Amino acid sequence: MTTEAVIFDIDGTLVDSNDAHTRAWMAAFATERIAVDYGSVRRAIGMGGDKLIPAVSTVDPESALGKRISERRAAEFAGAQLPGVTAFPHVRTLALRLVEDGYRLAIATSAKEDELRPLVERAGIADLLVAHSSSDAGASKPDPDIVQAALEGAKVGAEDAIMVGDTPYDVQAAQRAGVRIVALTCGGWSAADLKGAIAVYADPADLLARYEGSPFARR
Repeated sequence: MTTEAVIFDIDGTLVDSNDAHTRAWMAAFATERIAVDYGSVRRAIGMGGDKLIPAVSTVDPESALGKRISERRAAEFAGAQLPGVTAFPHVRTLALRLVEDGYRLAIATSAKEDELRPLVERAGIADLLVAHSSSDAGASKPDPDIVQAALEGAKVGAEDAIMVGDTPYDVQAAQRAGVRIVALTCGGWSAADLKGAIAVYADPADLLARYEGSPFARR
């Protein structure tokens, strides 16, 4: 088996944004005077909004109320939260190492297309990959659609790719697409939460430091 592509999630994997997304959702629900639990919202980050809203509330995401909450979250994230989002250390160095080893890089994320570009720019890897947002998928994570879109973009089969993600929803989406996944705990989940990953690292810097013993090493 020859791995030809690496598919990254971005939020919580390459950029430290999971708490920022949580705060944006909390503000959006508060605008509608809907009380939701911070911990529940935080643990739902990584799902698409269509799945997060019903996971933490009784709101129908397709209702007028659900759409207002989604729109308010997007505005809150872009205006108040995005300016404080930064990349985890050594993301670009890791990406360059993968490119040097002959991997094609792609991103598969539940982020909306208009949010994805600034996140990729913060990660410093916009010139190195093909990015796919939730706009390219019929269903959001943990459904496999966005992973399958990334496979198509990278022009590889599921058996020729490895995904890198930080949530159980990434693990589930990868598995449902038939793709192996390496997990990172920098998004706030534990190794136990990420059961099913073929390897677990703390963050991109840890993966880079242990690269030669990782599933990405060219042996």
